[in-house]
Amino acid sequence: MIITISGTPGSGKSTVGKIIAERLGLKHYSTGDLMRSIAKDKGVTLEQLGKIADNDDGEIDRQLDDRQVSLGKNEDNFVIDGRLSFHFIPNSVKIFIDATIEERARRIYSDIVNNLRPSETAESLKDEISKISNRELVEKKRYQQYYQLNPFDKTNYDLVIDSTDLSINEVVEKILASIGKGK
Repeated sequence: MIITISGTPGSGKSTVGKIIAERLGLKHYSTGDLMRSIAKDKGVTLEQLGKIADNDDGEIDRQLDDRQVSLGKNEDNFVIDGRLSFHFIPNSVKIFIDATIEERARRIYSDIVNNLRPSETAESLKDEISKISNRELVEKKRYQQYYQLNPFDKTNYDLVIDSTDLSINEVVEKILASIGKGK
């Protein structure tokens, strides 16, 4: 079984992906972790890497894309969280997690303040809302240009969950129930 988890920034997809993988005894991959690693190697923030990716020849996107395609072709029984994983691994259970922008900004800002996202910075909650909005616009434009798709279009997915008022465990249980692995 391959499960792809997509969603908006700060919706909880990485945390949920790790827990789902652990609960099912599967490997976990994250394109966010790979992006953070690339940003660190380049000595830039995640936000700066997004701007670089928006202006480069597509090299950063190709690195992420090729890795996902390879995983989908060469492995089975894993969970991957990434914005376009559903597209590059079509033979997966496709899940989308969303939340209000205010809640997502609150989560990310809290992680930054608590040093859980050491490669990211934010001046304030308002600043984080602005950064998320800009990031989504840039990604939407780039993905439309390269792939002619919108990863935020919920019709691309088998299951859509709004995590705004849910705990991580409630989101996990909804996913496990939807794939017949719930309690």
